[in-house]
Amino acid sequence: TWIAIALVWSLAMFVMMIWWHIYGNQNLANETYRTTKEMYAAKAQAVVDQYTVRTGTEAEKQFPIVKPPAGSDIYMIGRLWDWWPIYELEQGKTYKLHLSAMDYMHGFSLQPQNINIQVHPNYDHVIKITPNQAGIYSIVCNEYCGIGHHTMVGRMYVTKGGE
Repeated sequence: TWIAIALVWSLAMFVMMIWWHIYGNQNLANETYRTTKEMYAAKAQAVVDQYTVRTGTEAEKQFPIVKPPAGSDIYMIGRLWDWWPIYELEQGKTYKLHLSAMDYMHGFSLQPQNINIQVHPNYDHVIKITPNQAGIYSIVCNEYCGIGHHTMVGRMYVTKGGE
């Protein structure tokens, strides 16, 4: 009888995992594609070249601050030891955030929302995001990536429409 109970319980948990993914509003439904570092860097640079509005300082480094239109594909690069570039997004608008690493595996952690994605080199991780609160969000690396890991930080600004 314990085998029957274990079987029923495991089937119930299997169904619960599927249900929670669909209705639990917890897991990100992301897409992942193979790419090359060169192709990904070129796409990221094209977005930066087209939509940079100013430069900003993060951890004593100069970064472009990029304000793309709603619905855009936005590309963020993780590399030793920063997240590049800084994005300025509009509250309530949807964007497709692409993440990739140029060197080692990194962990993308958007705080204080606690969105965590494992970012691998040669893979393009795509997540649809719709910021629902204006503010300044911190991005940290939560996967040890070497001696400068503690300095691998970035920012994302979310503004109310029209600002």
